[in-house]
Amino acid sequence: MKTLPGTQFTSEAFIGALKKYPTIRISMDGRGRALDNIFVERLWRNVKHEDLYLKGYSSPAELQRGLQEYFVFYNTKRMHQSLGYKTPAEVYHSGLCGGASIVDKYHLKTDPTEEVDEKKGQRLSAA
Repeated sequence: MKTLPGTQFTSEAFIGALKKYPTIRISMDGRGRALDNIFVERLWRNVKHEDLYLKGYSSPAELQRGLQEYFVFYNTKRMHQSLGYKTPAEVYHSGLCGGASIVDKYHLKTDPTEEVDEKKGQRLSAA
């Protein structure tokens, strides 16, 4: 079980309850581990400032559609300084940094509303 080091998760009561189960491995972030989540933190900062705060979605369905559109934009159209002003899709498909060295069973979906052939293994949206 991975937790953040909040007091509710570091208390003796919580740790003691977990230790009763030998199959649970306790893992906590600690001092000096600030860089562990930096990539995810930057991503969500961008999502909030470039999409959520600007659009103010009024329903969960609208939010889901908007986020699908944003992530297609983020991966295929938005250039990233840290990637040499390329998109994540360009870097992935070029094989730079080992991006496309893994087998890609799914085609790049550039339109969040497009229908996808399930026989190829691509799942439809979660809605």
